[in-house]
Amino acid sequence: MTTTEKDTHAAEVRAPEIRPRNVMGKLPRYAAGKPPAIIEGLQSYKLSSNENPFPPLPAVLEAISNRQDINRYPDPLSTALRTELAAFLDVPAEDIVTGAGSLGALNQLLSTFAGQNEHGIPDEVIYPWRSFEAYPISVGLSGADGVQVPLRADGTHDLEAMAAAITDRTRVILLCTPNNPTGPALTSVQVEDFLVQVPADVLVVIDEAYEDFVRDPEAVNGIEMYREHPNVVVLRTFSKGAGLAGLRVGYSVSHPPVTQYLRVAAVPFAVSQLAETAAVASLQHHGELVERIQGLVEERTRVVAGLKALGWRIPEAQGNFVWLDLGENTPEFAALAEQQALAARAFGTEGVRVTIGEQEANTRFLALCATYTKGPGVS
Repeated sequence: MTTTEKDTHAAEVRAPEIRPRNVMGKLPRYAAGKPPAIIEGLQSYKLSSNENPFPPLPAVLEAISNRQDINRYPDPLSTALRTELAAFLDVPAEDIVTGAGSLGALNQLLSTFAGQNEHGIPDEVIYPWRSFEAYPISVGLSGADGVQVPLRADGTHDLEAMAAAITDRTRVILLCTPNNPTGPALTSVQVEDFLVQVPADVLVVIDEAYEDFVRDPEAVNGIEMYREHPNVVVLRTFSKGAGLAGLRVGYSVSHPPVTQYLRVAAVPFAVSQLAETAAVASLQHHGELVERIQGLVEERTRVVAGLKALGWRIPEAQGNFVWLDLGENTPEFAALAEQQALAARAFGTEGVRVTIGEQEANTRFLALCATYTKGPGVS
């Protein structure tokens, strides 16, 4: 067949009308943080993805550099990591299920416990909004209906409204603490009071992706809640504090009545040898990690104090980021940050989330805020 004949044949062959599931037309797209613009004379900084600005600990980098068996599949149960975590958290290793980041662990939970009943009626998953932008995507893909409960004006969960939203179709409730992107953390008292209002057959998932940065003594500890409540599941990750975002390793902690089904839905080989080795080494050098994390917490304190000194009103920041409730001024501020070689995460016309990054980046961010007259609370 000549080239001309091939072209003619290709034109005659009609592509089949390939249709995705109906839900795909209703789901938002996940928007990853953009890289910073290149501005001559300025060092660029990415403050848009809540990444740890520092690489993994030297001991971690050394540990993964020695792995040469990546031609083999990893241990599907991540036994070494679960054993290390069990000792670190003082929980049974059987209660831990690993996943590709805390998002991977969440997707495993939703695919196991939320979807549709035998009559094709969708289950319901309740979650705060605005919160982690993957929630509506993950819930929708599971086949369940998402029930978004608006945050309070101060960026905190409206737990009363979330409790009121529970119906006989509710299967899972997501609590994000500290809440991404606004920053406040839930307290132990708040969560305890909430849990007594939740039916025993509804899973309550406490998403603690940013727990390493929490310094509020009243903040909830998901592991303690899991110990006391059989329907509580905790999500954690090595992406943030440990700086392993690119290796995708997280986990859930729950009781055997949950894990017995969760292991069936867990994605095989989701955690690679490199990721498992890096996570284990991070736990074994946790003291060094705490020192590094504390440095970021101190930078967060400096940034928050600087914003308040400028008159900016922001929610309590317990993660590695701050939330600027800029409303319709969101695109303008994000564009000004880009002109300063700073990539910030803009959410439509709701606000801007800025990650705590390198000291110079944080200082430049504060300098920008000092010149911006439309900040929340600035008169």
